[in-house]
Amino acid sequence: MNQAPPFDPGIPVLTEVLREPVTAPDPQPAAPPLPDTGVLSAAEWEQLERRLHESVLQQLNTRVDFVLEQRIKDSMAAVLDQAAHELTMQIRHGLQDTIGKIVARAVQQEITHLQARKK
Repeated sequence: MNQAPPFDPGIPVLTEVLREPVTAPDPQPAAPPLPDTGVLSAAEWEQLERRLHESVLQQLNTRVDFVLEQRIKDSMAAVLDQAAHELTMQIRHGLQDTIGKIVARAVQQEITHLQARKK
């Protein structure tokens, strides 16, 4: 059985949209006050619907942009941390390999030098 997702207090409900503007990362100007809905003509109802639609859409887009930006930042941080770790491990392995070869070569040269002095 499907359950509804948990309520997100950051997303305004319709009654909040009608009564007060929601504070967002980039505050938008407040919508003009709504007229008394008991005396609206059909054209005024259409205009009210259009204004409400635009206001809700604008607020949701602002919230979506903010959440998307945060998720991208979090994802990029994790990716960059992993990449830095892998790069560090590759450099460490390369350095250990190179230093090992240098030491082996130096030891071999020293042994060859000592053996040549004994003869």
